[in-house]
Amino acid sequence: MRSFLLALATLPAFAGGLDQLKSFIADSHAITADFQQTIAQKSGKTQTASGTMAILRPGRFDWHYAKPYEQRVVGDGKQLWVYDVDLNQVTVKRLDRALGDSPAALLAGSNELDKRYVLANSPSTDGIDWVDATPRSKDSGFDHVRIGFKDAKPVAMDMTDNFGQRTQIRFSNVSKNPQVDTARFTFTPPKGADVVSAD
Repeated sequence: MRSFLLALATLPAFAGGLDQLKSFIADSHAITADFQQTIAQKSGKTQTASGTMAILRPGRFDWHYAKPYEQRVVGDGKQLWVYDVDLNQVTVKRLDRALGDSPAALLAGSNELDKRYVLANSPSTDGIDWVDATPRSKDSGFDHVRIGFKDAKPVAMDMTDNFGQRTQIRFSNVSKNPQVDTARFTFTPPKGADVVSAD
């Protein structure tokens, strides 16, 4: 009994989603996970996608959509690359403009979230502690963002954009601070690809 109580005492204690977000920012430099994404439009039409992601904070990430269409979104610390495999087209833009106040900045950005978002705890549901993140800038493209944590790991994100479109992302097989090959966060357009600059 005593050993059980001692084991409990060594477990991290979090008061809510905001505590878990701060712990994640302070203690995590890398994260990998699988994801399922659902986009619900105001018309009622939905789109689903799935794939894998890796983040090396700050500013480097690789979102690899595997289904239904293959696409890679890579942030190399300076630029954002979006590669549509079927179209063999690459779009590139400056990373600071692409991230800005977007939800990606919550996970891959710097530690100064309070400057970009109004953060607050949200009620827990199904064992997930939520944080409400309201962008301070009206030009962020999003009205509201929620990020869910469990054991100081991000497991869910809900986002509503300025057009009323809602995106839900659920993470699984989340690994915090794994060994990640930095080559994953560099991108070279494939030979023959159409490269478009969005800046």
